[in-house]
Amino acid sequence: MKLNYGVVFLVIAAFITIFTAFAHLSCIYFGPECFSSQMAPSVIVESAKEGTLLAPLGTVFVSTIFIILGCYALSAADVVRKLPLLKLGIYSIAFLCIIRGVLPLQLWLRQPDKVSELVLYVGLVWLLTGLLYFFGFRAMGKIKV
Repeated sequence: MKLNYGVVFLVIAAFITIFTAFAHLSCIYFGPECFSSQMAPSVIVESAKEGTLLAPLGTVFVSTIFIILGCYALSAADVVRKLPLLKLGIYSIAFLCIIRGVLPLQLWLRQPDKVSELVLYVGLVWLLTGLLYFFGFRAMGKIKV
């Protein structure tokens, strides 16, 4: 049986996005320090400190988006049923992930003192994730034709 690298790429992309959702959700349990270490906006960190609903509701909302992104990757890999607007969704997700990855990278190349190592590594992970979505979906398209 031949290994389809499109499926592998998309499953890895799904794992990254779903893992990201659970990492975000962990902040609700671990508290303000977790929000801070994950570079949440200061208003979210303050909400977590004060015990208001903004931090947990915002976290659930963002995590839901990441889970949906993972579902799109799994759908494109034929692991789950086909989701609506799959082609548009995958290409949009890939584009946004690549942009999210390139932004800190280009800043680091121009002004390295303004980008921490963590921000650079997170950017590289999102760049890789966007490329996995893009090339994984392209590989799946060649198989279906």
